[in-house]
Amino acid sequence: MDLANASSHPLAEQFPCRTPVWWARVGPEERNPGTVGVSGRNVVLRIEKRFNRLERWLARWFRAPREVRRPLDRMNSMVWELCDGSRTFLEVCAVLNDVFAEEVAPVVSRTAMALAQLQRNNLLLMLDEPLNGRWCIGPGLTPDHQSLDPRTDLEGYDVTRLPDEAA
Repeated sequence: MDLANASSHPLAEQFPCRTPVWWARVGPEERNPGTVGVSGRNVVLRIEKRFNRLERWLARWFRAPREVRRPLDRMNSMVWELCDGSRTFLEVCAVLNDVFAEEVAPVVSRTAMALAQLQRNNLLLMLDEPLNGRWCIGPGLTPDHQSLDPRTDLEGYDVTRLPDEAA
């Protein structure tokens, strides 16, 4: 399905939106589409690990990290930044198609698969209407349901908001 026929896609009028999770930008700007809230840099997510009693004991014993750092590749990083709850699925597809062209073809099905993977990991929701600031999705914000260690080394992680970026 090309972008011309994308309006019949089941997600066409949905608003993909990040769930509250700590994230930051890393590395140099690779491809900047000039879109509000999109830097063209890679994204890293920090997610607290949840342990049961035995796992907590084993984690202490083996000095396991208390969080997962999940770096996203350049296409998924752009998908992450685009999914701020203000753009429809079709608008996200259009930007990805403009920036990556043949690399992301067929753009509609590849974008739908990327969003489905983020949904399976509880990192994204599909909304029927724009987010309009109902929850915080900006970089460097630890969600209320997580307790990430603020002393963790975050050198090289950029958590500054872009101009006009959703908070």
